[in-house]
Amino acid sequence: MIQSIILSAALPLLIALLYFEKKESVKGLLSVKPLLSSLFVLLAFLQIQEQTTYNTLILVGLVLSLVGDICLIFFFHKKVFTAGLVAFLAGHVMYTIAFSGLGEVGVMMITVGAICILISTIIFLRLKSYLGNMIGPILAYIIIITAMVVGAGSLWNHSTLDITGRSLVLVGAILFYASDIFVARHRFVQKEFLNRAIGLPMYYTAQFMIAFSTGYI
Repeated sequence: MIQSIILSAALPLLIALLYFEKKESVKGLLSVKPLLSSLFVLLAFLQIQEQTTYNTLILVGLVLSLVGDICLIFFFHKKVFTAGLVAFLAGHVMYTIAFSGLGEVGVMMITVGAICILISTIIFLRLKSYLGNMIGPILAYIIIITAMVVGAGSLWNHSTLDITGRSLVLVGAILFYASDIFVARHRFVQKEFLNRAIGLPMYYTAQFMIAFSTGYI
């Protein structure tokens, strides 16, 4: 019941967030984005039925994502943007450890891994000329988020885990990966609302799916 209320509240907040992104209103974003992102943290907290290593790591990752979301509001400020990048990087590390800790080597992991490594390599080569002295942090970020998706693929191979939980993790990780492509495009290639209009719904869907997984794994 409470989970349904949270999701019902998230949708209008997401619409408001997209509106303020379109208007490029920092004040508007500050009034909406922290609240929206705090909802996926709250959802995970409510979903957790026992304190396992997986649940703890996911909850910490979600909190770090919340911090990153707030920092990225100030994307025009290099130091704050970098702080957000570090927070997300740490969050991805938490997710990667959580997924991989329950993962098994198998077809899904190998397939997803091969595709993501290929895409990540292409993206890095395309972005390289735009990155300047951010090349190191961005490369580290690409490596970690690719590892996160590979970890999600390995978790899928753990067939004794609940199929709902495994599906939430795998689809959530892939959507998160895809959303970050639009973040990179917006920050380094072409700043336009289309990046936000596509990337933000993907991102929040991913985070809520990962948050929901704590109730099934």
